[in-house]
Amino acid sequence: MMQQEMIRRVLILLVLCVAGIGCGSPESGPRQPIAFSHKIHAGQNKIACQYCHGGVRRTAAAGIPSQRLCMGCHKLVAANKPEIIRLRGTFEKKEPIPWLRVNDLPDFVYFNHYPHIARGLACKKCHGDVETMTELHPAVNLADMAWCVDCHRQNQASVDCYTCHR
Repeated sequence: MMQQEMIRRVLILLVLCVAGIGCGSPESGPRQPIAFSHKIHAGQNKIACQYCHGGVRRTAAAGIPSQRLCMGCHKLVAANKPEIIRLRGTFEKKEPIPWLRVNDLPDFVYFNHYPHIARGLACKKCHGDVETMTELHPAVNLADMAWCVDCHRQNQASVDCYTCHR
């Protein structure tokens, strides 16, 4: 009897742990090595996505802005704030910042930002209201094939398998 009760408690604990891991808050993303607020940059300061993520116009990936681009403003703007001092330190030492990926697709999915941008799709279609996010988090499950196929159908884009699986 005591063993059954212990097994029951372990199973309940296991279910709660799995539920806690699987049901994490969609309002949080990975903790970045330097705090960066899209709410301040894209929201309050109205900096366009493509100003910092210019790769979307030329390459498959949006890319992370260079520290040089950041320092273009932050030589003067908020120069004495702790996170900007950390940014300046990495820039001066020529050390890359180990940013953590927020939106990630499985390796078997091919995605290119350029055709989406060229077609006029707004960044928020996939990335959500980034201008309201202090910490960036995924707005939609980009690994959900049905979500992508529905979008392709709504926009009369190809739903041929090879479009995304090469």
